[in-house]
Amino acid sequence: MTALASVLRALAVTTAAGLLAVTGAVAASPPAASAAPEPKAPREFVALASVDRTILQEIRYSTPHNFTGVPVDGYRQPLCILTRPAAEALHRAQVRLLARGYTLKVYDCYRPQRAVDHFVRWAKDLPDERMKKEFYPLVDKSRLFADGYIAEKSGHSRGSTVDVTIVRLPAVPTRAYVPGEPLTECYAPRAERFPDNSVDMGTGYDCFDTLSHTADPRIGGAQRAHRQLLGNALAEQGFVNLPEEWWHFTFGPEPFPGTFFDFPVARRSVAGR
Repeated sequence: MTALASVLRALAVTTAAGLLAVTGAVAASPPAASAAPEPKAPREFVALASVDRTILQEIRYSTPHNFTGVPVDGYRQPLCILTRPAAEALHRAQVRLLARGYTLKVYDCYRPQRAVDHFVRWAKDLPDERMKKEFYPLVDKSRLFADGYIAEKSGHSRGSTVDVTIVRLPAVPTRAYVPGEPLTECYAPRAERFPDNSVDMGTGYDCFDTLSHTADPRIGGAQRAHRQLLGNALAEQGFVNLPEEWWHFTFGPEPFPGTFFDFPVARRSVAGR
């Protein structure tokens, strides 16, 4: 019995020593590298809703209803983020439009560089034409770079550019896009193209067509009047229109004229502002 007890005691000591060795080895191992924290917006950026809650937001790139057909990289939430000067200028335009029975609606605001990179990858993937019929029906996808529809940098990434339209009040909600549903050309008559509560601007948003040029002579009547109403309201507050896109405006002077940011579109990026 004594001999057996001695053997068992020795076995227990040996096992304990082995466990301590293993535990020590684990403890001595370097900790796993943690993921790098997401970049946050500089303090000059704000959520538009913190400046003006009345401006409608339909952030298309957070949904599959855009020219890529999928939610775009970097759009974590359907949120408009802008530099504070741009947001405050948009608010001033909104006050004037509300008095006339209209409201602004933004489709896109700050755009992270990773989203622009997504556009570039998509444009190089020539077989992917799932959204061609609506957004670029007359443009060969191989021409998107040459024709200026896609570029490797975007003014949106500097934080003072906005894609915007106007909606007559009271605003009727726009129905959700259903992936795979039949598409209609973005330049089709308003009653035929995808429904949008925006006033008729002659084309839908992000329409890759010369009819989207702000001053295209083929656009007349109420459509031209609507473009002028939008353009004048924003120009009075310091925004400059991109002539090739009736919806695209940049506020000047920009706080970050040479910086292209890549923080995600998310509330946490501008938390507390």
